[in-house]
Amino acid sequence: MVKYCLGNIYKGKVVNYWLIKSEPKAYSISDLEQEQETIWDGVRNFQARNFLRQMNEGDLAFFYHSNTKLPAIVGLTQITKTGINDPTQFDLNSQYYDPKSTLESPRWQTVVVQFVEAFPQAISLSTLKQEFNAEELLVVRRGNRLSVMPVPETVAQRIMTIGRSK
Repeated sequence: MVKYCLGNIYKGKVVNYWLIKSEPKAYSISDLEQEQETIWDGVRNFQARNFLRQMNEGDLAFFYHSNTKLPAIVGLTQITKTGINDPTQFDLNSQYYDPKSTLESPRWQTVVVQFVEAFPQAISLSTLKQEFNAEELLVVRRGNRLSVMPVPETVAQRIMTIGRSK
């Protein structure tokens, strides 16, 4: 099991911070806590996919519940494996099947995430909007629907402080 890093160095590399979204009815922080680790499959936006490709082992990602009554950051995960071909792109029975993707030339890559912690209280979107502007945190930008996005380290540290203080 990989131990998470709350500084900015992991195994000699700079830790990057991310935000990943999931609808809690599809997959929640509680599901991840129970399973401890999962492949982050089903992302079908090229910009979000490109962000997944930039992730490194040891990076930290905030888990955000989207498309729910109270959208919020609910916890923290760590990236444990990178550069994985998303298996759902090849599965004819999957809603994420991509007929343009082949084993020789896959279009969708992803990562494996590991549960780190659930925050004592969710950090609601309204709180995030009060604390951060759209240049600091993309999730507060009006109309932003990306399911994966980078988070600057200074913002990440503030989010962790807020998430752990409640």
